Amino acid sequence: MSGLFGIFGITGSGMAAERTRMDVIASNLANADTTRGPDGQPYKRKEVILQATPTNGTSFADRLAGVQVAGIVDDSSPGKQVYDPGNPDANAQGYVTLPNVNPVTEMVDLITASRGYEADVQALQSAKSLFTSTIDLLK
Repeated sequence: MSGLFGIFGITGSGMAAERTRMDVIASNLANADTTRGPDGQPYKRKEVILQATPTNGTSFADRLAGVQVAGIVDDSSPGKQVYDPGNPDANAQGYVTLPNVNPVTEMVDLITASRGYEADVQALQSAKSLFTSTIDLLK
């Protein structure tokens, strides 16, 4: 993206990335009690990996291309084991492995993603206002 219009691409990519983060967090919260998924294992918390959008621009403005989702990966931390011998997902010793989802962590992440999205919207609105003012001056 070139020149002044690069801000629209940057903020748009940021909004898309934060939206993906919010979707993944919602999935994590929805599956916080899923002790058996399609693979027979407890749900694994998902994380979004972001990276700068690669560009080959020569000027500073051309190198500002935004962010993109590089991938969504499973969190490898172990789930908590609780003793519940009556649970159909309990092992031979009576322990059930719960998903490695901490609702407090997910809510903090959700607030962070939401605020990032809001910041991108505000930057977009500011740029729009700046462009509108510039066009008005040229009339």
